[in-house]
Amino acid sequence: MTQPIDAASPLWFYDFVSPFSYLLLEQHDKWPSMPFSLVPVSVYALYRHWGQRPTNEVPQKRTFVYRHALFRAEQLGIAFKMPPAHPFDSTKALLLAAAIEADVPTVCSMFRFIWREGRDPSTPDGFADLCQLLNVPHGERLIEHPDTKARLQRNFDDALALGVFGVPTFRLHRQLFWGEDALPMVLYCARSPGWLESPEVKRISALPSGMAT
Repeated sequence: MTQPIDAASPLWFYDFVSPFSYLLLEQHDKWPSMPFSLVPVSVYALYRHWGQRPTNEVPQKRTFVYRHALFRAEQLGIAFKMPPAHPFDSTKALLLAAAIEADVPTVCSMFRFIWREGRDPSTPDGFADLCQLLNVPHGERLIEHPDTKARLQRNFDDALALGVFGVPTFRLHRQLFWGEDALPMVLYCARSPGWLESPEVKRISALPSGMAT
């Protein structure tokens, strides 16, 4: 039986298809000094649930996002090489991470395989090489196990219950912080959690919509 996410602990939700998840994990040394649990979750499943249109379906946005990811990598001094096709199906990599309960160094190695070496983990050769890198024999068999699929599904269900709508997302002090560029906000709120309860933050968090739905 799969265990639910501990919603009281600091969490970080990621998907291997996201270049910004990679860039944020490469800045792990800058994260707040607390033990974040890393949670693999399908960002495209989140998009479907919330009715969001994926970036790849908007050509101009797709071009900008890829350029922005490369710019951020160069700005941060992080090695970056796009995989041969994007988006790719990250399901196998997500299942593998869930199956082995991948820790920070392991998840980092998986991201680097994709975004530093420019490999596609969805192809037979790519996935086999990823399993070899991680020293995980019989990876194909492992990701087909019902418990593995149940664990990834539980991650998704728990993410939805917490309101997660995209990746990368931190959850800290029961609040969500989305995007690679949210790290400064995470660091600030880790030091000054009372800011989230300040009158102005509360006011803008409860603003009504001015558009008819």
